[in-house]
Amino acid sequence: MKKILIVEDEAPMMKGLKDNLEFEGYSVDTAAEGKTGQEKILTNTYDLVLLDVMLPEISGFDVCKNVRKAGINTPIILLTAKGEEIDKVLGLELGADDYITKPFSLRELLARIKAILRRAPSDKDGGSDEKYIRLGRLTINFKNYEATEDGTPVKLTHKEFEILSFFCRHANKTVDRDDLMSEVWGINYEITTRTVDNFILKLRQKIETDPNNPKLILTVHGIGYKLVL
Repeated sequence: MKKILIVEDEAPMMKGLKDNLEFEGYSVDTAAEGKTGQEKILTNTYDLVLLDVMLPEISGFDVCKNVRKAGINTPIILLTAKGEEIDKVLGLELGADDYITKPFSLRELLARIKAILRRAPSDKDGGSDEKYIRLGRLTINFKNYEATEDGTPVKLTHKEFEILSFFCRHANKTVDRDDLMSEVWGINYEITTRTVDNFILKLRQKIETDPNNPKLILTVHGIGYKLVL
């Protein structure tokens, strides 16, 4: 049974989400403040976190940033009443996997949850049954969301693992930006290509020997990118 943590300070919203998710067969834990939610994420194992942005004590953005810095790669969906692009982009760049703007339908939320849980990397990511795959400076374990450089752990966000997993499954092929956004972020995203480019820039800094002269993740001008293995 998949376990979901809801971090939400509005009691009616919290109860409604909990009841409906349990009805769908999920195990549900809850927290009403950002600090409590952050502590639960750091000390427990969840398959997914629903995280409100506007929370007492610590905002959802700060919770997301802090748990990612701690190396927690649990998928996070942000719940926000804000619709401005800057807020959406900020959430994604802090390590969130998805966002949904209030008010939203339960059907849409459930679809987002199922999509993220379905996209979790598996042993066969990268087109191989091997547990580890070497990408530039890093050794990647997609199943356990682990990355190391010469044995030293390197922090990658959950979304960065998903991007690399997608590239590995399409190694040596040109990947269209729209396909990348659709497959990794989902069809309901309103992100821009600038957000994708920022993620690629950060990944190059982590895996390329010379990020300014990339040899692994190449830009295909006017189309997208190609992972060369």
